[in-house]
Amino acid sequence: MEQMFTYVVPALGVLGLIVMAVKSAWVTKQDAGDANMQELAGHIARGAMAFLRAEWKVLFYFVVIAGIILGWSGTLVENSSWIIAISFVIGAVLSAFAGYLGMNIATKANVRTTEAAKTSLAKALKVSFTGGSVMGIGVAGLAVLGMGSLFILFYNMFVVSTGGNVNGDAMATALEVLAGFSLGAESIALFARVGGGIYTKAADVGADLVGKVEAGIPEDDVRNPATIADNVGDNVGDVAGMGADLFGSYVATILASMVLGREIVSVDNFGGIAPVLLPLVIAGLGLMFSIIGTLFVKINKETDSVQAALNKGNWISILLTVGASYFVIQYMLPDGDLVLSRGGSISFTKMGVFGAVVIGLIVGALMSIITEYYTSMGKRPVNSIIKQSSTGHATNIIGGLSVGMESTVLPILVLAGGIYGSFLAAGLYGVAIAAAGMMATTAMQLAIDAFGPIADNAGGIAEMSGLPKEVRERTDILDAVGNTTAAAGKGFAIASAALTALALFAAYVGLAGISSIDIYKADVLSGLFVGAMIPFIFSSLAIAAVGRAAMDMVNEVRRQFREIPGIMEYKAKPEYEKCVEISTQASIREMVAPGAIALISPIIVGFAFGPEVLGGLLAGITVSGVLMGIFQNNAGGAWDNAKKSFEKGVEIDGKMEYKGSEAHKASVTGDTVGDPFKDTSGPSMNILIKLTSIVALVIAPHISEVPHGSVADAEKVEVKKEITYEDGKKIEKVEKIVIKE
Repeated sequence: MEQMFTYVVPALGVLGLIVMAVKSAWVTKQDAGDANMQELAGHIARGAMAFLRAEWKVLFYFVVIAGIILGWSGTLVENSSWIIAISFVIGAVLSAFAGYLGMNIATKANVRTTEAAKTSLAKALKVSFTGGSVMGIGVAGLAVLGMGSLFILFYNMFVVSTGGNVNGDAMATALEVLAGFSLGAESIALFARVGGGIYTKAADVGADLVGKVEAGIPEDDVRNPATIADNVGDNVGDVAGMGADLFGSYVATILASMVLGREIVSVDNFGGIAPVLLPLVIAGLGLMFSIIGTLFVKINKETDSVQAALNKGNWISILLTVGASYFVIQYMLPDGDLVLSRGGSISFTKMGVFGAVVIGLIVGALMSIITEYYTSMGKRPVNSIIKQSSTGHATNIIGGLSVGMESTVLPILVLAGGIYGSFLAAGLYGVAIAAAGMMATTAMQLAIDAFGPIADNAGGIAEMSGLPKEVRERTDILDAVGNTTAAAGKGFAIASAALTALALFAAYVGLAGISSIDIYKADVLSGLFVGAMIPFIFSSLAIAAVGRAAMDMVNEVRRQFREIPGIMEYKAKPEYEKCVEISTQASIREMVAPGAIALISPIIVGFAFGPEVLGGLLAGITVSGVLMGIFQNNAGGAWDNAKKSFEKGVEIDGKMEYKGSEAHKASVTGDTVGDPFKDTSGPSMNILIKLTSIVALVIAPHISEVPHGSVADAEKVEVKKEITYEDGKKIEKVEKIVIKE
């Protein structure tokens, strides 16, 4: 029974994919509206696929070259294998497929949401959220199936077939090869997120500056040549990019917990692999409870809160995961003390592990709540930006920057408390399992996140189709909530990245054969400073890329307004495909440099200066990247909702201000500045943090300072057990477990 339990994980992944297919079929069956609506949706779908084909063509060469190098390097050290190349390719393919799944359903759900909005807000929410849940469930299902299946394969190949020790070199090799899967997933995620972010923001900025500000036409007006590219961008950036992003995050979190789980001596019914298997099981259960949570996301009346419905589904999935985790941990982990042989054989109990899972879920929930506060309409931070818009563009920018900087305080305190609390509960394994607990409900989190771009596209189609005012009002309600949930999702992702990076960092230290990172050493301190700089240069490259691409877009839109007579009078159609082509070419060209920094910098530092300096680099990237990610995500989200607040009217110093006012124009400028913050560089920070750590983990055996031995490079580990007799008398017994290869 216990041995068969291993196969439950991929089975849950398959079940998730079946549910995804059923939901996808339901969305496809919904009414897609009239011929004009379908034509516009067709433009968006074709543009999105054109981008993916162009991106995949470039990434194909990257995957082949990187796979060959990985396969060759796997033969150079004892604790790796050429099979890591296959693992890498599978991770890359599934990551790309995860993005495609989301984008494919989003381009179908958008026009169907528009049609549903003709009937009611409740129906529009059902269609858009079901479309989002297809992506969420599909991404999590692929991750659980991929990780679960490959772990079974590599465990049997490298451990069972050789009779190796589950705490020794054999399991280390299996997990090193499995790390290739995570490296492939995160590599594709980075390029998808950066490339998609550049695409969507180049189109968005171009459409806003020329259309809304210069020409004075509404957002998503059919006369704006960039409007189709803008809607395409919502799909390739906020859907396909986010899908690949969270797929990579999900996989990296599970991997970090598994690598540290190998270092735990556990006398259990699973042959000693319960701590390694546990993160996979929690992920599978989180997938199932996320599916259940999606059933509760619904409203009945036009006045019902969409945000409250989403929160209800989210909390149900979290609470069910907490309850199930308790019983799973009780079943899988042994009674008495577990020993993590790192830093003097730290011992903890299975209740400590459960406590760490709870802490992770609490941290994730708090991060979402804090982000929601800083980016929601009607709250103090957004209202402060609205008020400062009345005095001009500059004060709007100052207000947004201030909100973004302030918004780092509470999340960092929550993260610090979560790290310390989970460490007290179960050592470094507790930190890793806290991240796994946080990411367990990724399917639900991603469903909430993905419904926003679908609603945004639905509003665009409604505007371009000239549908009645109430249709756009309903999609705007969904879109406004979607902006907040998107910001909350990015806050959730950066929080998980911080915990995961610390766990990966701890795993790297063990594999690299170093016991600590001494910042008193000049070279290590230098590495720390260089690492702290990397998120800044990464952000600079990403934002500058958006600026250059947006300039091309602005010039093209101006040219069409100038050279194609009749556009403004609805007598001629703009050349939408020209704008789509500009965004596609710019994003593919510009995504290379930021991606290269993330992949190459750990390799150069590691091989040139050694594992300890690389450890300093990773620490700098993690701390700086987390702060940059929170700051940019929240500033951008607050600017966006400040702008949207003017659509219903806002009161500033006793006077109502609406769209078209000077204050609104200032808010458009702020939103334009915030766009690359929240959709390009900001969300890329969490991938940068994890990808550099995974690269370090993969090269650790190559730069290790000591031979890679057993868990603690020692023969014996002491396990203290306290035994209580019926008469209340207590004695302490010390057992010694001998670890041999």
